[in-house]
Amino acid sequence: MYFIVKWRSLAVPDRPQRYHHGPRRRKQLYHYNKYTLTSGSSIDGPQDLQFSPSSRSIQFAPSPSFNTPENQCQSYLSPTTICSYGKFPKIWHMKGFDKFCQAIAQQQSCTFAHLGQFFAMAADFPNQWRCSSITRKLFGISLSLLIINMAAIMERADENLLPSVYKEVSEAFSAGPSDLGYLTFIRNFVRGLASPLAGVLVISYDRPTVLAMGTLCWALSTAAVGASQHFMQVAFWRAVNGVGLAIVIPSLQSFIADSYLDGVRGAGFGCLSLVGMVGGIGGGVVATVMAGHEFWGLAGWRVAFIMMATLSSLIGLLVFLFVVDPRRRVSADHDSVEYSDREELVDKSTVNSASIWLESWTAMKAILKVPTFRIIVLQGLMGSLPWTAMVFFTFWFELIGFDHNSTAALLSLFAAGCGIGALAGGLIGDRMSQIYPHWGRIICAQFSAFMGIPFSWFLLTVIPQSVSSYFTFAVTLFLMGLTISWCTTAANGPMFAEVVPAKHRTMIYAFDRAFEGSFSSFAAPIVGIIAEKIYGYDPKSVDLVSGSPREAYALSRGLFSMMAVPFGLSCLFYTLLYRFFWRDRDNARMASFKGREMT
Repeated sequence: MYFIVKWRSLAVPDRPQRYHHGPRRRKQLYHYNKYTLTSGSSIDGPQDLQFSPSSRSIQFAPSPSFNTPENQCQSYLSPTTICSYGKFPKIWHMKGFDKFCQAIAQQQSCTFAHLGQFFAMAADFPNQWRCSSITRKLFGISLSLLIINMAAIMERADENLLPSVYKEVSEAFSAGPSDLGYLTFIRNFVRGLASPLAGVLVISYDRPTVLAMGTLCWALSTAAVGASQHFMQVAFWRAVNGVGLAIVIPSLQSFIADSYLDGVRGAGFGCLSLVGMVGGIGGGVVATVMAGHEFWGLAGWRVAFIMMATLSSLIGLLVFLFVVDPRRRVSADHDSVEYSDREELVDKSTVNSASIWLESWTAMKAILKVPTFRIIVLQGLMGSLPWTAMVFFTFWFELIGFDHNSTAALLSLFAAGCGIGALAGGLIGDRMSQIYPHWGRIICAQFSAFMGIPFSWFLLTVIPQSVSSYFTFAVTLFLMGLTISWCTTAANGPMFAEVVPAKHRTMIYAFDRAFEGSFSSFAAPIVGIIAEKIYGYDPKSVDLVSGSPREAYALSRGLFSMMAVPFGLSCLFYTLLYRFFWRDRDNARMASFKGREMT
């Protein structure tokens, strides 16, 4: 009995590659150029299959007992060849061959048993590492990722919209800092409570559908805020806005996590933050500049909200129509048939609410048992407080006496620093994880959290609070954003993806948002309370034209209280990860490997 073994010869690059390659790119990477004809009775040992570590190839050397001429065996060589160890998948990632080479790199030969193990491994190779031809391209870039990043831009723009017009909202509704803080509290608290909803929804729907629903939800609420006539109406629609963001943010993060391999996942999160910075700058600058004008008889800040809602609705429609979930694959048996992880396991027509909630509850329990998750959430409870408190930066600069344009420029510099810093942090985190696999990302996160302490002290207590300090404020804000924005991209996002199976990624990001978002929502009202009750902030003494130095001083002390101390505690809590992260990562890899063996 003869067995035909067919395999691909390729040059494996040194740097990790993303798995989204179109058909044209795949032809460049893979080509059939080696065929091996073996007989079950003629395999005498290593001399039959020679392995070359330098060229990463396997050469066939016929044994003396194998006397069939090669030119008589060409008819056996067909694309549908079945080897004795199972069907060889038509589409598989080059990393499978790379792993096989590494496994026997210390040997100078490869037996038929070794080759059989390789084929068995390739047949069970994880779906997320296979090439996909269903993702559309635009100028060589995945259309799905382009639209997802556009959604991230709008999400960040929406988040920065209200803080950029705090002064105008305060005047329109006679609200003080504590009242404005309650608006942020309501949105963040509801967003935190509703975040697990994203993990439940992705069980029944693919992520583009979930993202589109969340985007339309926040767009509706944003337009309603712009049309509100009473403070309680604004509060209600901010709560609805929190529901929309709760659905979108975890889905965005898990989408990025599934679109990149472990070694480059930090760069993926960094790119998401960088493009989000564009939205943050755009939303903040547009709202701040428009706030000082009227359009068609409407206040500029109201028009800004309605315009942002319209753009968000358009992005939501694009997400629904064109984005492809990275979990969707080309079937190994039928190249043209698309399927998702959910569709592969369960027929949607038989799914009921009980099974969905049972599956969600199982995922929740599994995630809560992971020590790394609990530690990152613990530090996040502290680390997210300063970022929530920073919503008062616009109000603080205007109290100092800066006009709308100057304030917008300062906050744009800070946002630019945060965006560039997030990308740099992700790249540095990827590199550090290669040098120090167990603790490289943790080092980056601790450095970033620690840098928040001296920068907060210098910005809020040392720089003279006057318009003459504009240049000093600008440089400090840019450098501050450059260094304090690493934690999510360098550590939290990539580490979450490594300590749970891929199917639980949306759920773990959702639970992280639930805990951190709910707790951090208290930061904004606490800043207002500290400024009013301890440092004597008086809303009635605010001068909307020339500024109010006394109130600016009180607000700065409230901000410092909610920034320096939480940054320090966050840095301290990261230390616990040195003990647990590498264990949880290895456990997750082992669980994924066992799961593939059982299926």
